[in-house]
Amino acid sequence: MAKGILAKSLIRALSIATPLMLMASAAAAAGKIAVITPYLSQPGTQFYVESFQAEAKTNGWDVNVIDTKGDVAAAISRIEDVANQKVDAIVINVDPAQVAAGLETAKAAKIPVFGMDAGASPLLVTNVTSNGYSMAADTAAYVANRINGKGNVVMFVFDPFPPVQIRGVIADAVFKNNPDIKVLERVTPDVQDGGIADSRAKMEAILAAHPEKGSIAAVWAAWDQPALGALQAIEAAGRQNEGIVITGIDANPQAREAIAKGTNFEASMAQDFKGIGKATADAVKRHLAGETIKQSVIYVPTKLITAANAND
Repeated sequence: MAKGILAKSLIRALSIATPLMLMASAAAAAGKIAVITPYLSQPGTQFYVESFQAEAKTNGWDVNVIDTKGDVAAAISRIEDVANQKVDAIVINVDPAQVAAGLETAKAAKIPVFGMDAGASPLLVTNVTSNGYSMAADTAAYVANRINGKGNVVMFVFDPFPPVQIRGVIADAVFKNNPDIKVLERVTPDVQDGGIADSRAKMEAILAAHPEKGSIAAVWAAWDQPALGALQAIEAAGRQNEGIVITGIDANPQAREAIAKGTNFEASMAQDFKGIGKATADAVKRHLAGETIKQSVIYVPTKLITAANAND
């Protein structure tokens, strides 16, 4: 009797353990991951790609990072290429709507695709990102409060990329809720070189068109590169003492340095880039192990950075 009970218990234990072992084995066997982005020149993208690579190394994955250097159309063909090569998973950092043809190819090949600070799409398993709604609300509210709800604001936006487009929409809403705030210019910079140089050039033109002291109260930028470009333009024009408030999003090292020095660049939102890369790798691992990921978007926490904590 005892032997029969022991045998049944062993069989039951094996029946539970076997699927788990198979799932773990499947995750371990998955070794080829492609990461595709047109935006590797952006510091934030570099940080979370590096973090993803570090996590991939611990999982024994072979990661191929493909940079299409600002060419979104090229990302489609590269997604198709790696799908036809039968990689185990694809990670994208680009608007899913703009590369839908490539995603359909991956779907037909039954290759899972994950967004790493991309955008939500039914063609993705999930998208790991920061909460753009809250980041934009925090920085726009910071601007509105600093200028006492009154003055002209220059906005730097980038609608072609969903995580950044969202930020512009929310900032617009915050500024519209302050009747004495006027959006003087809504600028989309060229990001081929990262965005600083073209943002500086465009800000120089705006400053020249509005030379009067007090004619520009603030610059709200949807990410740090335009904010840094605007800061350079303001300082080059000798208008840094007019009280023009600048905010960005990302809190990259250059931005933190400018904020810590007490320049016009006063605040930014710190995204946990390493956390995004790590969480994306974790999502890939869980999915390949057989888990169903229910969240279409996974948010990683952010934090407001000012001179008080820029050096933390």
